[in-house]
Amino acid sequence: MRKDRLDRRSFLSLTALAGGGFVLGLMQPRVARAQNPFADSPLSAKDFVSIGADGKVTIAARNPDLGQGAMNSLPMLVAEELDVDWKDVTVVRTGVSRKYGVQLTGGSTATPLNWEPMRRVGAGARALLVEAAAQTWNVPKAEITTASGRLYHRASNRSVGYGEVAAKAATLPTPDLKTLTLKDRKDYRVLGKPTGGVENKAIVTGKPIFGIDVKRPGMLYAVFEKTPVMGGKVVRANLDEVKAMPGVKHAFVVEGGPLPNAFPNYLFEDPGLETGVAIVATSWWAAQAARRKLVVEWDAGKWGSQDTAAMAKKAAELSKQPAHRTLRKDGDVAAGFAAGKVLEAAYEFPFIAHATMEPQNCTAEYRDGKVEIWSGTQFPQPGKTAIAKLLGISEDNVTLHMVRGGGGFGRRAYNDSMCEAAWISKVVNAPVKLVWTREDDIRHDYYRCGGFQYLKASLDAKGKIAAWRDHFVAYGEGDTFAHTGGFTASEFPAGLIGNLLYESSVMPLGLKTGALRAPHSNSTAWVIQSFIDELAHAAGKDPVAFRMEMLAAEGRKGAGGFDAGRMRAVLELVAQRSGWGTRKLPKGTAMGVAFHFSHSGYFAEVAEVSVAANKSVKVHKIWVVGDVGSQIINPSGAENQVQGAVIDGLSEMLQEITLREGRVVQANFGDHPVLRMSQAPAVDVYFHRTEHPPTGLGEPALPPVLPAVCNAIFTVTGERVRTLPMKKQGFRFA
Repeated sequence: MRKDRLDRRSFLSLTALAGGGFVLGLMQPRVARAQNPFADSPLSAKDFVSIGADGKVTIAARNPDLGQGAMNSLPMLVAEELDVDWKDVTVVRTGVSRKYGVQLTGGSTATPLNWEPMRRVGAGARALLVEAAAQTWNVPKAEITTASGRLYHRASNRSVGYGEVAAKAATLPTPDLKTLTLKDRKDYRVLGKPTGGVENKAIVTGKPIFGIDVKRPGMLYAVFEKTPVMGGKVVRANLDEVKAMPGVKHAFVVEGGPLPNAFPNYLFEDPGLETGVAIVATSWWAAQAARRKLVVEWDAGKWGSQDTAAMAKKAAELSKQPAHRTLRKDGDVAAGFAAGKVLEAAYEFPFIAHATMEPQNCTAEYRDGKVEIWSGTQFPQPGKTAIAKLLGISEDNVTLHMVRGGGGFGRRAYNDSMCEAAWISKVVNAPVKLVWTREDDIRHDYYRCGGFQYLKASLDAKGKIAAWRDHFVAYGEGDTFAHTGGFTASEFPAGLIGNLLYESSVMPLGLKTGALRAPHSNSTAWVIQSFIDELAHAAGKDPVAFRMEMLAAEGRKGAGGFDAGRMRAVLELVAQRSGWGTRKLPKGTAMGVAFHFSHSGYFAEVAEVSVAANKSVKVHKIWVVGDVGSQIINPSGAENQVQGAVIDGLSEMLQEITLREGRVVQANFGDHPVLRMSQAPAVDVYFHRTEHPPTGLGEPALPPVLPAVCNAIFTVTGERVRTLPMKKQGFRFA
């Protein structure tokens, strides 16, 4: 079969529904792992669209939804080309299987991966319905139009509902999807219209749709006390005393297994199983009460002496030594430094936890060599693979049900709680719901990796950057960075400065690290855009004007696909919308600006901030302008994504994870806070439309907010925030 043509069997699963109808599916060509790391098999997705004889349309969403709106956006793509009204569509979740193709929430990938395939599903369904009507009326199909779930032949004044020809459509040969003409944007009736979440009512009325709500007949409840130090082991525990507690059915040591690799860089591998003690009881409260009586003696292992202060001291030492390796070298950096005014600065950012509002949880039911799982996972297929490997069963014997997750931000890409629940269920041979406490969630995360950047730049006689050096002291070993804790050769401002040197040194780490909303960018943007602000002030130039000059570098586009023209446009727009340089601000109030390119999105942001004499900071308003291409699928969901990203970014200014004797010190929102509602600013969101394919929104609006606020703080106080959390320099949110 040609890759661009689908045969009838692979394209359609044409099954008679009650009273007639059809189900439409899509086969996508094989995508090599080198091109798409999310796929390793032919992508065959079935049952995306069903139309009953009564005309009812059901569209299935294949991606998990953890608040990012995939249950709206993906079916909206189908509905637009199918030509049905959104109010007449019922949305359901698909199952979890390789046949559904790419099923994930992460990396702002849902829109770019689904933009064309899902529209072609809708167009294919519509084409079959048009052909069925043309044959029924014996008229050319070119004379048939569609609207709101009906087919029209205007010349004979005839019309018919989709349901009335659905059964006939099911018998027709499939169209060549590549030949189908998709709608012009001016004709969209679904896309671009603000649309409420399909599960909004269920959420606000407290329906049991989240993972933590799942219940199964005969279900027991589990808690899991894990090693407080990565790689630690249980020496002994008072299991007999715990087993005697009311409601406790089981208490046992989980020996665990090796993590996939040293740091570990898990995304598409299994997350491993850490050592600990599992307690299973008739209620979660009984299990947790028993846990409070649990006494475990641990062997902390090789990482038991890790200490945050010691790691910071080691980083400072490495910064003064020759770097371990060079990541990028352009031009003659030494000559650039010799010819200009030199500035140096050291920036430090901490490990932080995801702190999702719904803590990690999973329900598992193991019976007779098969297991069913209910989980709000971001990466369902890798989760199935991990469980099959862990339990020693075929992947065909793992059934995974996607349920709504209460936030993910990268955390639920790591299916550790899923593996734990499956293992415990197999041991006790009963359905088990595992729920982590908030303390578990904070102390056993895949943390946003911390790091240290030592920057040096020079300004020539015209106040332009003549040379740039960044020595990034990271965690890792050899040429391997701890997961998401690295720095790439294409980071801004690479490609825009003639004399540039990126170097790195690494030091060992025994802590799980992972992707947190806008991986790499959430810390890198703060460092780079703060330092650019330092250079602007040193050059005596307006911070917006200084950045505009950088982006206007003639003949240079920047590295890593960075389009300086697109960024210049959003920067100019956000300056206009915020009244940069034209509004008179109260005493003690200032604006800060920053931009960043990540996950194919171009975002510039301005923060209006006041600082009181006691260093309490009030963020009054954030203006955001973004370029994510030609089309916003659901404006209300898009605005929600951007506003949420801004709030997340402000929370990151408060947070840190530290280690003492190898153990995480922080435990709950009291010492790892999130922004309070009273501290949240107004957020003005504007999307700049450009003629580029649409890209995602989960990540790219977050990174600029941190430096924008910090740059405003400097303008008010003269004090530069170079260490996060900002409390280390005496600042706090009012």
